[in-house]
Amino acid sequence: MSDTIRQAGAIPSAGAVSPAGVVSPAGVTRPAWAGTKPPRLADDSPGFRALIGQGWADQHVPAPVDSAAARAAADHRARLSAALPGRTIVLTAGVAKNRNGDADHAFRADSDFVWATSCQAEGAVLVMRPHAGGHDAVLYLPPPARPGERDFYASAAYGELWVGPSAGLDAWAEALDLPVRPLDSLVMPSEVADAGEVLSDLRMIKDEWEIGQLRAAVDATVGGFEAVAGEVAYAVSRGLGERWLQGTFDRHARTFGNGPGYSTIVGSGPHAPILHWVRCDGPVLPGEALLLDMGVEARSLYTADVTRTIPVGTGFSAAQRQVHDLVEAAHRAGMAQVRPGGQYSDFHFASMEVLARGLADWGLLPVSVDEALAPEGQQHRRYIVCGVGHHLGLDVHDCGKSEYDKYHGAALEAGMVLTVEPGLYFHAHDETVPPELRGIGVRLEDDLLVTPAGNEVLSGALPIDAEGIEQWASRFAK
Repeated sequence: MSDTIRQAGAIPSAGAVSPAGVVSPAGVTRPAWAGTKPPRLADDSPGFRALIGQGWADQHVPAPVDSAAARAAADHRARLSAALPGRTIVLTAGVAKNRNGDADHAFRADSDFVWATSCQAEGAVLVMRPHAGGHDAVLYLPPPARPGERDFYASAAYGELWVGPSAGLDAWAEALDLPVRPLDSLVMPSEVADAGEVLSDLRMIKDEWEIGQLRAAVDATVGGFEAVAGEVAYAVSRGLGERWLQGTFDRHARTFGNGPGYSTIVGSGPHAPILHWVRCDGPVLPGEALLLDMGVEARSLYTADVTRTIPVGTGFSAAQRQVHDLVEAAHRAGMAQVRPGGQYSDFHFASMEVLARGLADWGLLPVSVDEALAPEGQQHRRYIVCGVGHHLGLDVHDCGKSEYDKYHGAALEAGMVLTVEPGLYFHAHDETVPPELRGIGVRLEDDLLVTPAGNEVLSGALPIDAEGIEQWASRFAK
């Protein structure tokens, strides 16, 4: 320690008395205010208040939305207006849910709100008031708390000292081409339309901008699968387990998108048959099948949803290959039924028939195939209790508020995006199957765009046949 620093008073020598302190009987210097109640910066310290409000340079932050997204949202509002003429429509972005104590979960805006606004601001509200020609739309936002305002330093939710510089209302209005007003000026209408089901129906047909977002989400997801495949051997050798692979994908999703579109599923061996194995707290077992159900959510919040089952080691065992081949056959049969004009349920029945016939051939059905496929039968569903597909978009299970006749009972149309995902799930403790099949779970899931001529497999960069998957996995292994 140099004499210069000591003379400057940075560290008083033992026994010295600083101008702002006193020496205790033990010879320890304490501040003069020791033992008093610490002041609350916002309320009790005029000096702090005077200084914190000045000396800040102006910062212009653009609203985080591009022009293509804003134009798509404007078209969406027009469709919504036409579907609910004369009705007042209110959509809210929502607020982050509390995690525990004073810690909140990360905020994710409501999907209907994002579809109609392309805005992801927490606490935002869209109000569409009817008039003779349609609706007038106004977006209400909580303004950022800037220097000179108490909340600049006092609000952890909106204070720029806490959350960083944020777009102002003018910036949002410019980006969205939409009137934007402070949230505290909103007077809520007394009668508001219940728009949930209508929005769900409207969101089934994706426009070109939405399809582009889904393509980007799928492409990023394919990269995530490659990243995970490259970490399998390392996870095994270091005993890092399923959670290492889950974290690998989630880091990739956060880097190349908004994050994972749902809780990433990584199931090794006996965990593979567990449909929503999101705990991912087991080991990655050599020689066992590894089920990976993963999707990147783009920054626009459109998500992919893809599943592959890969071998851990040199290749699938004979039993694993047997199961995989049957699931592949069901998958191909289901995808072949995805075309405009066909019923949504067609791909479900096509996949289920292949699975039921295969299970019967293996001696696993107590009844005939026809009896199993009948509505009152369904014995084959013991080994696939879930469905074999769903709509995909801003939600991984998109359009969930639509009624049966608009969803499962409807015809497919060009512009729909959906998944096909048959599987077989033989749990480790299932005594109805032979020992060599217990603990094997296989699912294949692809994301398909319904086109005027049939379908396009958006996730087709990933192989679906067992040999192709083995070669793919080995190519990325380190």
